[in-house]
Amino acid sequence: MAVIALLSLTATGITACGEDTSAARPKIDGNRVVIPMGGGSADVDTTSLAVTATADGHSVELSAAAADPLGAPGPVRIDGTQAHWAYPDRALTVTATTEDGRLRITVHSDRDSTLTWPVTGGDTSATALQIPRGEGLSLPVRDPFWNGPDTGLIGEPLALTSGLTMPFWGYTLGARGVGYIVPTDIGSSLTVNSVAGKLLSSAAHDFDERAGTRDYSVSFALTDGSPVAAAKDYRDELIKHGGFVSMTDKIKQNPRIAKLLGAFHAYLWGDGRSPEAIAQMRDLGLSQMWLGYDADDHPMTKAAIDAAENAGYLAGPYDSWDNAQDPATADNPGSRWPGRIWPEGCVHDAEGKPENGFGGRGCYVSSQALKQDPALYRDRYAQMSANGANTYFLDVDAAGDFFDDYAAAHPMNQQQDRANRLDRMRWLAERGQVLGSEAAGAWAAPVLAFDHGAQNPISDELWKFQRDRQVWGAYYPEQAPQVFFKPVDLPENLVRSMFDPVYRVPLYETVLHDSLVNVDRWELSYYKLPQQQTMRALTAILNNTPLNFALDRATLTARGPEIARLQQFFAPLHQAAGTLPMTDFRWLTDDHLVQRSVFGDGELTVTANFGAADSGGLPGGCVDAQVTGDKTPRRLCPVQ
Repeated sequence: MAVIALLSLTATGITACGEDTSAARPKIDGNRVVIPMGGGSADVDTTSLAVTATADGHSVELSAAAADPLGAPGPVRIDGTQAHWAYPDRALTVTATTEDGRLRITVHSDRDSTLTWPVTGGDTSATALQIPRGEGLSLPVRDPFWNGPDTGLIGEPLALTSGLTMPFWGYTLGARGVGYIVPTDIGSSLTVNSVAGKLLSSAAHDFDERAGTRDYSVSFALTDGSPVAAAKDYRDELIKHGGFVSMTDKIKQNPRIAKLLGAFHAYLWGDGRSPEAIAQMRDLGLSQMWLGYDADDHPMTKAAIDAAENAGYLAGPYDSWDNAQDPATADNPGSRWPGRIWPEGCVHDAEGKPENGFGGRGCYVSSQALKQDPALYRDRYAQMSANGANTYFLDVDAAGDFFDDYAAAHPMNQQQDRANRLDRMRWLAERGQVLGSEAAGAWAAPVLAFDHGAQNPISDELWKFQRDRQVWGAYYPEQAPQVFFKPVDLPENLVRSMFDPVYRVPLYETVLHDSLVNVDRWELSYYKLPQQQTMRALTAILNNTPLNFALDRATLTARGPEIARLQQFFAPLHQAAGTLPMTDFRWLTDDHLVQRSVFGDGELTVTANFGAADSGGLPGGCVDAQVTGDKTPRRLCPVQ
């Protein structure tokens, strides 16, 4: 098993100009392995895997001791630039080395087991924890709310493939910071706990031969004190290792993707799927739109798709290849599959039982079963796109929920499941579709043009709240289901954990803004949450990301002019910066309510005031945006 831990001191300018640290030799100092680094050193305690770094006369704890007993370490052997040792009681072997000013630790397990390490946040200077839950959060480590029970965070292991949108986290340490990356995300998780009123976090990894997870990597990088520093470090790693594809390159491959620039997103219901509704949008002045519709018995007609195409819009279905139900009783057309997918194609657990589908509906379809008979999903796609759809949303595939399938006819592990999903998403993109999926993890970003769901830091408490259909709304009437159209006021704990701008930071946009378009979930449309409209509109401009709506003709009539005003403000900003990286984010006030983002080399600068009071001439509840060439900022105050 390989734990790779990289400690980079280059982000703080510690590596001396021209100094080659690649040949730095480890030294043994009792039970410690000390590795010289430019301007400092890294120190690994072989008895516990505790890691510290010393630079500029300052020492910081990067990891406390592993939470699991390791047993006595074997002797350390130096081989050139590498140090090796083992924990015979645990069947673990370790390698430590320097590479480009970084410490790299590699741990391999010869048997199935679990390692809880690194254990982070224990340094006395730690002030805030950054995690990419949805777009991202920066949590003061002693904040009473986040140390309490109402966040859906404390004590819940977050799978690094699905509980977080990207496999990294970070801590602010006064004017410095540290970032942690786990590229071997399958089988790995992060758990945040409150210990003596302080947020500590620990990673864990399951070494499993069948799962292909006997190797585990973690990297540590010393950064600056920016709340998005860990995201910048992760972006550098993605680019360095070929895990990043730019939006510009995607547009070169498929020019249709450029239609996303400036577009708001909307799911259409009832008469919203008609050519007349498209004409209404165009007459309102909606210049760019992405339009989706559920895979039910009333898809958009070819005439409606043609009208959308002629208006310059993207329009296509929301589909899922993840659920199967008995065709005789299925509650939606998308869960009916031909042949023997039901029930033979279901994912089966280790006891041979089918895995119940989302919400207990049917079963989860094995991606391996579909891979063995790809005509099933290819025929499905042909049927769904026969109306001329030029965009496709494939639910779930990018969300990172992977399965081990023990069915004898189509066995797979989570590694294979991810590979299968990537292959079929890539196949869809190769059809010329502008492809999106749900809550896309960074691993899926190279094959997608957009995602729905990674914008918001979803709390599990939301799903509990949604179960009360009297409050949240039911899946009827068919033409405008309450679940999408009924306005709802969220309880205070959800408002704070998901929508409080004091805690939210654009980690996802810092990494992936110039790779794909990130949008909120379809069941959290803009008008679903009236109390959050100002905050969400300001965030959309600050992050340069679109809003998402649920629309029918009645909503267009009532709300269309407001939607058009918002879209017309957003469009030129997104067209100017949608293919550029977010290069800076900072808080301008101590209360974090006034925030600024910068894209590219200053081609777009946005300042948002989430507070109630004027700040520097910017009224509360307003946002200023300045594009290169503007003499004065453009101002939007969403509530007029």
